[in-house]
Amino acid sequence: MHTKYYIGFDLGSSSVKVALVDAASGENILSLHEPKNEMSILSEQIDWAEQDPNDWWKFVCKGTKRILQESKIDSSNIEAVGISYQMHGLVVVDANGEPLRNSIIWCDSRAVDIGKQAFKDLTKERCASLLNSPANFTASKLKWVKDNEPDLYQKIHKFMLPGDFIALKLTGTISTTNNGLSEGIFWDYESDSVASWLLDYFEFSQDLVPDVVENFTPQAYISKQAAVETGLPEGIPITYRAGDQPNNALSLNVFNSGEVAATGGTSGVIYAVTDNKNSNEASRINHFAHVNYSAENPTIGKLLCINGAGIMYRWLRNQSSAESYETMNRKASKIAIGSEGLVILPFGNGAERMLDNTNVGTQFCNINLNQHSKAHLYRAALEGIAFSFVYGMEILKNDNATIKVIRAGNDNLFRSEIFAKTLATLIGYEIEIYNTTGAIGAARAAGLTDKDFERFGKNITKNDHVMTFKPIENKTPYLKAYQNWKTELEKQIKN
Repeated sequence: MHTKYYIGFDLGSSSVKVALVDAASGENILSLHEPKNEMSILSEQIDWAEQDPNDWWKFVCKGTKRILQESKIDSSNIEAVGISYQMHGLVVVDANGEPLRNSIIWCDSRAVDIGKQAFKDLTKERCASLLNSPANFTASKLKWVKDNEPDLYQKIHKFMLPGDFIALKLTGTISTTNNGLSEGIFWDYESDSVASWLLDYFEFSQDLVPDVVENFTPQAYISKQAAVETGLPEGIPITYRAGDQPNNALSLNVFNSGEVAATGGTSGVIYAVTDNKNSNEASRINHFAHVNYSAENPTIGKLLCINGAGIMYRWLRNQSSAESYETMNRKASKIAIGSEGLVILPFGNGAERMLDNTNVGTQFCNINLNQHSKAHLYRAALEGIAFSFVYGMEILKNDNATIKVIRAGNDNLFRSEIFAKTLATLIGYEIEIYNTTGAIGAARAAGLTDKDFERFGKNITKNDHVMTFKPIENKTPYLKAYQNWKTELEKQIKN
């Protein structure tokens, strides 16, 4: 009996990751990325960011052929495909499915003012059924193209998200998901359909919206052309696609209300799953249809981003010429909780949405030149980042999110015991650490056609669970340190 496999793609802005997993066990067989150096981002003007969608496809093809060669498996034993992708980007294609321009990707902010004006015109009350402000998302970016490139706009056959374009290249079929439409802020949660009133406001034709397909079902099948270009078997289905943050949650077995996925990279992300559609935070928190969303089971992902997170610790490492993060963590562990009064606000990576788009910068508060050392700075930085996560979770809890368990990848911040224990203790819940990636999650999700999320989760625990951080019983020093930090933050916000 031949071993069966699933393949997953994770389209980021730096590379395309590819993973091959055992269909029965979910075990990761091989993971890699293309290109070996980062993909380029074109920025013709300040705050613009574009990529050529055909470059993504080129690296999908190259990565697929490479993983087949290096794993030495028979490609005919691959049974299904899953796709994860960078969220909020805009791809526009003509009737032949060819891109009409570069993709305007997630970090491009040219449409900020369009989104702000739409929120003002439509009103907060009307946008409540979107669960978001239009902001700088895909719908606003499409409006920018309409206003600034009218001749090109007239040629658009369909708009789509980046993952939809990869699915198109793999299958020859244009489609999207309700998850994707919610990421682009096109989805009305009250009617559970495309927000036709938003299309009318922007003067978009309904014909520009792709057909909507469901996750965990055959969405389309690998075409003969794509089989030649990638080496995948012709006729196997794509059964799953999702934006990178919802997919990260899936990769960490986060499907149910009360479960939270956390990411601690350059920036931090808290993604809390809820079945409550009510929100008073359309600007500070983003809301997306989760991967298992349906009209009967309206599972929403409440996403809160912290721009100033791991970048703070990386900056401190570079400026102090520390050998490694492990060295910094070891020195920090010798300092008492609260860093003997030293406070660091880590918000030096642009305006923070959770602080109402205030840019407070990074602040070093209460430094005592006779007392504090580099070790104090290391601890205060880790505590400051952890406190910013706690602050964000308080916002989520005040906006109808329940937090029962936090699951995180084994990335830089969560490798630090100080960071993880501080967070677990102040939140009062365990933090489970898993060693997985978005591409592995997407590959495994390709096999979730039975929608047996409990079995899926057990396999993740079996294959990927690394450790669990438990809250410390004596919270008092942590609470005192957090209150000290919060006092300094509120001073800066008031300024």
